[in-house]
Formats: sequence, structure tokens, C-alpha cells
Amino acid sequence: MGDPGLIERALALAEESFLAGSGPGGQNANKVATEVQLRVNAYKLRLSPEVFARLRQVAGSRFTLSGDLLVTAKEHRTQEANRAEAREKLAQLLEEAQRVPKKRAKSRLNRVGKVERLKTKKARGAVKASRGKVTRNDW
Repeated sequence: MGDPGLIERALALAEESFLAGSGPGGQNANKVATEVQLRVNAYKLRLSPEVFARLRQVAGSRFTLSGDLLVTAKEHRTQEANRAEAREKLAQLLEEAQRVPKKRAKSRLNRVGKVERLKTKKARGAVKASRGKVTRNDW
């Protein structure tokens, strides 16, 4: 598919930080930093321009202006579970960015199809043209 060592390289470059996240855990969530945020600089991953462009599109708002990719996980009550989930999310993003989309096959229309299409367009236009303002003389 793409670069086989990309995910390992990204995980090695990832900077982890733990935040006191909102989410499950009740009052424990206010005291314990269980939310995990992974930050990876996409420029350091040495991606090809095509993969980099797809990563930016796939990541959306998780991609910062400085080229950092931010992945957060706060579903679980433990740091370890959230850390595993964040790493899995990062791996999925990178795999999706490496996947080359299939080329769309251009649809082909034969001459008869073109003539039919234009005929229906003309008929529809005639219907719309016949609509108009109603005047007192029309009653």
C-alpha cells in the first residue's frame, strides 16, 4: 500500500499530553487527567505530497496551521485505555491518507442518449416558459 513504517515513525514522534477531560468518570474526571492528546508534526513524517494532501483532507480540523496533527481520546476512564484509543485513531488516519482513491470512470453517453436528453430539456423548458404572470385578461 504505502510506507510500511509510517505508523511506527508517527508513534515514535508523537508527543503525549494528559488533560483533565470532561467525560465519563463522575467527580473523578475533575481530579484525574485521563484525556490523552497526541500531537505529531506531519512535516517530520516525510510524506509524499499526495499523501500529505490526503492527510490534511482526512484530518480536517485536527490538522493545525503549523502542520501538527492532533488526536484526542477521552472515551474511557483510564489513561491507558485512552492512550491506546488515541494511537489507534492516529494509525487509522495515516492508513486512510495512504489509501489511493479509485479513479472515477467517466460516464459515456451515445448520440441517441444525447438527443433524448436535449429533447426532454426542451420540453421542460417549454413547460416553464408557458408559466407566467396571470393578468386580468386571462380570466
